[in-house]
Amino acid sequence: MPDAASPRQTQSFLMRRFAEAGLRPRIQHGQNFLIDLNLLNVLADAARLDRRDVVLEVGTGLGSLTALLAERAAAVVTVEIDPQLAVLAAETLFHVPNVTLLRLDALRNKSTLDARVLEAVDARLAEAPGRRFKLAANLPYNLATPLISNLLALEAPPVSMTVTIQKELADRAMAAPGTKDYSALSAWVQSQCRVELVRVMQPTVFWPRPKVQSAIVHLEVDPAMRERIHDRAFFHRFVRSLFLHRRKYLRSVLHSAFKEQIGKPDADAILAELNIGPTARAEELSVETLLELSRVVQGRLRQAE
Repeated sequence: MPDAASPRQTQSFLMRRFAEAGLRPRIQHGQNFLIDLNLLNVLADAARLDRRDVVLEVGTGLGSLTALLAERAAAVVTVEIDPQLAVLAAETLFHVPNVTLLRLDALRNKSTLDARVLEAVDARLAEAPGRRFKLAANLPYNLATPLISNLLALEAPPVSMTVTIQKELADRAMAAPGTKDYSALSAWVQSQCRVELVRVMQPTVFWPRPKVQSAIVHLEVDPAMRERIHDRAFFHRFVRSLFLHRRKYLRSVLHSAFKEQIGKPDADAILAELNIGPTARAEELSVETLLELSRVVQGRLRQAE
């Protein structure tokens, strides 16, 4: 295994490697590299890895974090969309036998993971009994929300996700009802995970520097919380529908989202059944209330079929 500090992903190291290869960071792929070596270790420490773990990393970059994760885990499946960066990463990781490097987009589309990613993870999980699936990555900003959302939609999601993301997204993942950041993502994440803010990071710890703050967050998936969700696929669609019009009264939103099956009198009856007031809005409801509302609405839709 390589030394955890090698390659040392400093700004000078990255600039030299990019110059040697005739490359520049590509904004369209969200290429902002973490250059604070201490923070790379903070991320890896927060993932709480051991030799049972198969780690998915999305955004390989030059492979510095990949090598660090590989020292601690049973195996790493790392995904890099940029073919030129993937070549450089392959050079870094050539002598690391427990790393599988995939040169592709982790998402087939916004709502679907590329099956090859999950197949590679499953293959590594099958190599030994008792292995666990985790996500640990410095995520490209444009990929964070769909990746986390789609992983939580799986029947067997990662047991934890430890990632760098925009601070704004971290705020949404942790937001409480009635706050400006409370959203469909808040409900979706908090219905299944315990969320921990590990570290807030300034733009200066990245190269190139982003225009926003970032954060390392740790999401611990709780099986008991997931069991409360009667139908995860429906609940995911349901909260997204409600929060499309977060400021509108719920009775209007329910009718608008399900107008063929739920009229305004039906919406009133549903809200009354759950003791939700007529002027309630989606942004005011707790995750527990959203789960119960989802269950009742789905029951009404089935009756209307």
